[in-house]
Amino acid sequence: MNVAEITVNAERMEQLIDVFGSFDENIKRIEQELNVHIIARGTELKVTGNPEEADRGARALNGLLFLASKGESITEQNVRYLIDMVKKGNDEKITELAGNVVCVTAKGKPIKAKTLGQQKYIEAIQRNTITIGVGPAGTGKTYLAVAAAVAAFREKKVNRIILTRPAVEAGERLGFLPGDLQNKVDPYLRPLYDALFDMLGVEAYQKYLEKGNIEVAPLAYMRGRTLDDSFIILDEAQNTTREQMKMFLTRLGFNSKIVITGDVTQIDLPADKTSGLKDAVRILDGVEDIAICRLTASDVVRHVLVQRIIAAYEKMEKAAVSNQTKRYKRK
Repeated sequence: MNVAEITVNAERMEQLIDVFGSFDENIKRIEQELNVHIIARGTELKVTGNPEEADRGARALNGLLFLASKGESITEQNVRYLIDMVKKGNDEKITELAGNVVCVTAKGKPIKAKTLGQQKYIEAIQRNTITIGVGPAGTGKTYLAVAAAVAAFREKKVNRIILTRPAVEAGERLGFLPGDLQNKVDPYLRPLYDALFDMLGVEAYQKYLEKGNIEVAPLAYMRGRTLDDSFIILDEAQNTTREQMKMFLTRLGFNSKIVITGDVTQIDLPADKTSGLKDAVRILDGVEDIAICRLTASDVVRHVLVQRIIAAYEKMEKAAVSNQTKRYKRK
């Protein structure tokens, strides 16, 4: 069996500390996933394995060192993502991940794309008047859209941020919730509040809310309005009907931008209703100044188990479709 040894050099010892992680967890993950052995000697890393595996291990280390050199934090999520990129032969695109900051939170944390899919999503939002982001939970669809909205607001490109969601009853009924109408719909809007609090801080959020610069409301509140000078986000759009989606899209005014987000695998509409999101993706694909971004399980930036859960459900759904097709052919 051929054994190759490849040397990877770090510019500074501090970079190696970031790359290795706590208790060398990142190096151990690379060794396990890519079937290589890694030894550190000063600022040199020796990667051994069969020629193909050693090459992959070296590319993974070079990618992490590049991110560390650009000041990017090395987390379990981006180590796993980089390993996946190496396996697919896409690691040369790692330079795209050290991109520009979208927004800085109230606590000074920079918000950046963590995957190539997220990077394309952010670029689409910046380039187009309407962007539709479709993908599973945890891909950052809503959070990055809010970050882009806050950035546009701070740069005075828009005068208002409008966040909206359809108040669909997913197994629970609004009437049983306490309080007036606003109290009843607030739980549906909570993820939007949370993102705004994170970006602006509670005090700034309250100030802008009172001045009318920020509006968080159910989709029904959008009817009959024309929204100028606004950054408008429609979240959970898979739960809009065809009529609601058309109504929302036609609210677009001058100097405004719309981002629509949703997950077509989590539709809570009655069986006889067509999802407005699925309809819009089909109808608007190819229309000038409208971008459709499809995020996947590889863009999930939550706990690694979220990726595994999504993959397990996708496998089950594909098997169900395959079985249904076989039964149909037998008939």
